Amino acid sequence: MDGFDLDNLMEQIQLLAGEWGLKVIGALAVVFIGRIIAGWLRGLTRKGLTRADFDPTLVPFLANLAFIALMTFVLISAAGLVGIPISSFVAVIGAAGLAVALAFQGTLSNFSSGVMLLTFRPFKVGDFVEVGGVSGTVKEIGVFVTTLTTPDNVQIVMPNTAISGDTIKNYSANATRRIDLVMGVGYGDDLNVAISTIREVLSEDSRVLADPAPQVAVSELGDSSVNIVVRPWVNGADYWPTRFDLTKELKERLEAAGCEIPFPQRDVHFFYENAPVEGSKSGPTAA
Repeated sequence: MDGFDLDNLMEQIQLLAGEWGLKVIGALAVVFIGRIIAGWLRGLTRKGLTRADFDPTLVPFLANLAFIALMTFVLISAAGLVGIPISSFVAVIGAAGLAVALAFQGTLSNFSSGVMLLTFRPFKVGDFVEVGGVSGTVKEIGVFVTTLTTPDNVQIVMPNTAISGDTIKNYSANATRRIDLVMGVGYGDDLNVAISTIREVLSEDSRVLADPAPQVAVSELGDSSVNIVVRPWVNGADYWPTRFDLTKELKERLEAAGCEIPFPQRDVHFFYENAPVEGSKSGPTAA
């Protein structure tokens, strides 16, 4: 072909390959080395926070945040080496971020809810909570989901939006808890004997706190029993063992004191439609 200089074309290709090849190799090297440094920084952050007895709830979040921040800086630096203007690169990232935000609205909502949970900390790892109709011990608070373990050892993974938008009951937030029991005795029983027996049982249990003092009072005249509320205070860790033991001990001691533990019952009265009038003679009359 006339006017086509193959040697000149090959020379231009070699110059471009030499110039851009070095830039691409340099950018890849920056990304590779930066990835190693970012991983090292994440591990170092995790170890440092753990050794400093930092809140275990925030350790994974802060470690991953350090990794993401450094990798963002590395990618921008690599783009600059290739020759992409940083301002243009930032604009591209912004446009891509907007598209991703629209496509992953639910995921980003979970992320923002996770940040709120980690910032305001309504609960921490190890707390026993009730949220979204689920009760369990908090095992991990992530930026997208929170992991609970139920008392029967079932793992529950909940999206953070389901937690932040619901009422949270944290049973581990306070050092003490109140046990609420209702003991029913018969209508013919001596209430003073029943109340004194209940107070004796509470005073003999070392797990029951003296301050606040336990409350024992007649609360209701039920259908089948006179109901007495029993409300002792215990340390949070002693709640369930004390509740179970008191339920058994109170039942046995009340019975030993002569009190009846009535079960639900109902009296049924029969009325005859053509019942004979009192004082009148019934049966056949004499002829």
